[in-house]
Amino acid sequence: MCALADLPHGIAVPTHAYVPGKNARHPEDWFDQIKQTVTSEIPAAQLHHTTAWTTGLAYLNAGYFWECHEVLEAVWMQTQDGTAERDMVQALIQLANARLKLRMDRPQAAWRLCNMVQAHLARCPNDRAILGLTVGDAQAWVRETENRIER
Repeated sequence: MCALADLPHGIAVPTHAYVPGKNARHPEDWFDQIKQTVTSEIPAAQLHHTTAWTTGLAYLNAGYFWECHEVLEAVWMQTQDGTAERDMVQALIQLANARLKLRMDRPQAAWRLCNMVQAHLARCPNDRAILGLTVGDAQAWVRETENRIER
């Protein structure tokens, strides 16, 4: 995980990481400008060049899990069913959810979500990068998350 100060320059940083039931949710329109960087004109294979994608990954790495889901959903909505891009985005959204569930002290939910992430990654090709990431990159993040789960 990176520290807040390590977020790339220009990435909007919320005042806090939202945890349902523990603190206040961000204003409804807070992420709109980030999400609007993803449009239907951008080819799916190029979505990783959008601010929404890079911000989503930065949020994931900095511990802003709910926020990661919020911005990556805009990327996911521009992918087609049955594509590796859709599976990769969905895997990262579910990984963020798993890490949020850990923060909420819900280890069984986190474990279930990690299994969902692995299912999405299993449908992705191993021989090329998908949205700038390899399946191995994402699987390492899943293992890191699974290692934090108390069984």
